[in-house]
Parts: sequence; C-alpha cells; structure tokens
Amino acid sequence: MPHQSVSPARTMSRTRIAAEITIVLALGLGQSAVYAVVQLAYRITAETPLGDQTAVLNPSRSDREVFDLIYQLLGIGFSLVPVALVCFLVWNTARPRLQALGLDGRRYGRDSVVGIGLVAAIGIPGLGLYVLGRLGGLFVAVDPGAASQHWWSIPVLLLSALRASLQEEVVVLGYLFYRLRQCGWSPALIVIATSILRASYHLYQGPGAFVGNLAMGLLFGIIYARTGRLMPFLVAHFVIDAIAFVGYPWAAHQWPALFGLPG
Repeated sequence: MPHQSVSPARTMSRTRIAAEITIVLALGLGQSAVYAVVQLAYRITAETPLGDQTAVLNPSRSDREVFDLIYQLLGIGFSLVPVALVCFLVWNTARPRLQALGLDGRRYGRDSVVGIGLVAAIGIPGLGLYVLGRLGGLFVAVDPGAASQHWWSIPVLLLSALRASLQEEVVVLGYLFYRLRQCGWSPALIVIATSILRASYHLYQGPGAFVGNLAMGLLFGIIYARTGRLMPFLVAHFVIDAIAFVGYPWAAHQWPALFGLPG
C-alpha cells in the first residue's frame, strides 16, 4: 500500500489502537460476527437440515407499512454509526481528509470502472459457489427480502446495499488496514485477519458463505494493499448487493428450488 504519513500528534500506542479497534468492532461488524457464529451453531443443531433453512437479509420490521419504512430507515442509519466513528477517528485536518481510509477525492471515475470489473471477478464465481453450496447443503437459502411489497421497497433495498458497502469496506479495508499497519502488522497478516473477519460475520448463511467471503476478502485485501484506493471496493460491493437484493424476486421465480421455495 502506498505510504500514508501519520502526524506525530496522532501517533498512538498499540494498546490504545487495540482498544479502539475493539470498540469499533463491538459496535458493528465484530458484534455481527459473534451473533453469526452463535446463529450457525443454532442452525447446525436444529432438526431442520441446513440446506432447508432460510436466512432473510432485509426482513419486514412491521405489519404497518409506514412503520416498516421508518424502522428500515432507522436500522440503516444507525448501522452506519461505526462508519461515521472511524471517519471521525482518522479525520485529517489537512486535505485529503480521509486519505487514511484510501479516499482522496481523486480518480473516482477510473476507480468506479475498476469496481465494475471486480463485480464480474467476484459476482459470477460467487453465484456459482452459492449454487454449488445450495446443492451440497452448505448454504441456507438466502432471501434478500421481498422487493415488490411497497413502492419504497426497491429504494430501501438499494440503501441497504449502500449501507453494506460502506459498513464493510470502510471498516474492514480502510480502517483496519490503517490501524493494523500502525501496530506493525505485515500486509499479509492484515489481509488474512481482515478476510477471516469478513467471512465470520457471514456464517449465519452457512459454512459455504464463510469460504466464499474468505476468498472475496483475500482478493479485495491483496488488491487494496497494493493500491491503497477504497472506492473500487465500495462500488463493487454496492453493485453486487444491489443486483442480489433487487434481482432476487426474478431469480427466485426462475429457479425456486435454488432459493428454497416451492415450485
């Protein structure tokens, strides 16, 4: 990763960095990882086979439409608090403000094109892995949520995709790479550690999801370690999730067995 200077006033001890990382993760993705491990244990020990279970990513929050919308928006907003926190923690008084996270306000067009290329590199093999995992009973059926219930459902699903992109890439790639490098970790060790974290909070989808997201994390981490630019991964993650969330109803109709639905 290109060298990122740290002003003496912002130099931190390893103990303080470890405490900060623990707090940031406990507020978001680390908490999700713990719950995902417990949920996987619950699923594996349930009477229903893993392959016959379903995980709903964006469930309805209320049987009353207006409150469902309110709860959905509140959930998305509050889940982005850890993102706001890490931006605050690494904010630079001089421009570029968020260079520590790999955001410098330049080359966003080129970075977006790279992100679209990553969609093909990750999305197509990921779909194939999901199909194989479903056939082998290693994935639960993933239901991103009913996208046609209300007029606002698709916009909210797109916001959910944006939330996932920001929450995961800003924290896992931008923030953790920056702080762990300050602790003296090697790039290889950072890539491995962040990839395991990324895979662990997807365990609620089954063991296959761990393998798939581990591979995605390794690829993203290796490229980010070399380029230090975050925008391609924000774009790629958003597009992948947007396609999955919004395209789910059509795909489920075409291949109902794959998604655990009656034919």
